[in-house]
Amino acid sequence: MRVMASGTFDIIHPGHLFYLEESKKLGEELVVVVARETNLSKKPVVPGSQRRRVLEGLKPVDQAVLGDELDIYKTVEKINPDILSIGPDQHWEIPELEKELKNHGFNIDVVKIDSYMECDLCSSRDIIKKIQTRNK
Repeated sequence: MRVMASGTFDIIHPGHLFYLEESKKLGEELVVVVARETNLSKKPVVPGSQRRRVLEGLKPVDQAVLGDELDIYKTVEKINPDILSIGPDQHWEIPELEKELKNHGFNIDVVKIDSYMECDLCSSRDIIKKIQTRNK
């Protein structure tokens, strides 16, 4: 089974790795979609091509791709996953997402990874804040 996970993955931290490890447990192959800057309200620090390259080097990731800039469903069509993994901090309404996927012709199970790794710097925002306060 092919699992698709997605996110910004701006500054890779242990929380990202935990999400990807949990996602990989859902199937045999994990494809990670890296969100494009054009699709994000908060612009990442790290360029998309670099975020994709770093993800490719992580053990649970079989493949990392940049998402489509205009239509997220084009990326879903290309990957053709059996399962879509949603991270604990991603704010999708699962029933609405499943309905929208079906409306686009996809029959994909959506699994929310509810568990979360707790650590001091398990958030890109927390890492950025720490750097900013350290440099004042």
